[in-house]
Amino acid sequence: MLEPIFSAIDRVFIQEDRWRHWISGLQATLMITFFALLLGLFIGFMIAFTRVTRDTMEKPPILFRLLNIVCKTYVSVIRGIPMVLQLLIMNFVILAASRNGVLIASLAFGFNSGAYISEIFRGGILSIDRGQMEAGRSLGLSYRLTMIKIILPQAVKNCLPTLGNEFITLLKETSIAGYVAIRDLTFVGNIIRARTFDPSPLFFVAAIYLILVLILEHLVGKMERRLRKSDQR
Repeated sequence: MLEPIFSAIDRVFIQEDRWRHWISGLQATLMITFFALLLGLFIGFMIAFTRVTRDTMEKPPILFRLLNIVCKTYVSVIRGIPMVLQLLIMNFVILAASRNGVLIASLAFGFNSGAYISEIFRGGILSIDRGQMEAGRSLGLSYRLTMIKIILPQAVKNCLPTLGNEFITLLKETSIAGYVAIRDLTFVGNIIRARTFDPSPLFFVAAIYLILVLILEHLVGKMERRLRKSDQR
């Protein structure tokens, strides 16, 4: 009964040292996800902070008004265009001269994720009672220090589950990187399927993604439990 499974493992991983291709594909997937996540968090935080700051001002300066318009336009455009088209535009138009596939994909996925993360952060900040801001300002803290020391820690705690879902979505979305010939995990699995005329590599790709998602879910859940313990002290 186990013989077909061992035979598939031999064809997919052992023969012709195909395991090397799997390792390089997994490495590319993890690198794209990591750098895209860092970029997305930075963009998302900056947009959320800008929009929330503008909304709290009774008469915001022209600079904040312009930045708010730019941020809202960016979020609307990114959320309105399919991810695969953003990746194609990044590869064949914006960075057409570059041959660094990981860089291209990281920027494309990072800019896309930043739009969604900005709304997550903004929702988390707006969920905090306005009295928290007033309390911080009454203690003599500046707006920036109040946000950093009082508002943001509570906001991050509130939006952590949604952020975890966004991280998982980002990881799975990287599977379309093969559209621009980036040798990620899915692309490698599909190449091996074509060479061996065996569909089993696709199941191995699915299993690897599932394991990665389960690990990420465990880490996010562990962080949530740790934050809940701090609330009970």
